[in-house]
Amino acid sequence: MTQSMRWLQDEIAARMLQKLDIVKLEAKDVLLIPDFPGAHAPFLTKRFPGIRFHSAPECELSSFDLFKLRVSRFWNSRMKSASIISIADYKKTGRINLPSNSIDLVVSVLLIQDLADPKHFLQECWRVLKEGGLLTLSYLGPDTAKELNSELLAQQLPLQKLASPWDMHDMGDALLGERFSDPVMDMEFLCLDYESDAVLLADARALHLLNPSSQSSALETPLPKKLTLEVVYGHAWALGKHLAKAQDHVAYVDLNQIGRNTRSDSA
Repeated sequence: MTQSMRWLQDEIAARMLQKLDIVKLEAKDVLLIPDFPGAHAPFLTKRFPGIRFHSAPECELSSFDLFKLRVSRFWNSRMKSASIISIADYKKTGRINLPSNSIDLVVSVLLIQDLADPKHFLQECWRVLKEGGLLTLSYLGPDTAKELNSELLAQQLPLQKLASPWDMHDMGDALLGERFSDPVMDMEFLCLDYESDAVLLADARALHLLNPSSQSSALETPLPKKLTLEVVYGHAWALGKHLAKAQDHVAYVDLNQIGRNTRSDSA
């Protein structure tokens, strides 16, 4: 997501973190994926004193902005070492470069709609989360920018669909399918009003609704004066990680996870 929509990321992150006010969680290690300059890290620092940040910066950040972000996260972590994760590497390898069972809280802001395989992303979040850890996420739903879906505009604009146009029910089912517990989902519509076609098109590209390499050209059909964003929110817990994945609604316990006490009785 490019600089033109940074305010949106910051706003959505703030709304997500407000929902954590009622959540009982002791977090020491948090993964921000993606991470970007904004108010979310200072908020988490106050909410969880002594927290350590593991940062997955946006691919679009310049070298200078990336350097500033790393310094900021080191400072936010009270000068404790933390990991820098590459989203580009994740998209290539399918692996978040963190040890299993190492993270208390995963915060993902407006990423999942751009992933070709969101189920695999949930699997990786499950892997890196500790027992009792929390995943909180937001993403754009399928009714985003429905104003651009007219047949006439489709013929003139280089429109592209979201990689993962999931509604909140799809996500809730997927979270349960990947063994997360007690998923809570909600959704809201945000309406963006525009006076300039150029700004609307720039935002549409930033949201990956248009081909980023396309060139602007004169349109025969007037553009809408607004874009509607469907924003889906959710959180779920990583509980029962010692259980194998359920098959036919039955969960199996790994023998290595069963403790056994032995004692010898004297005759």
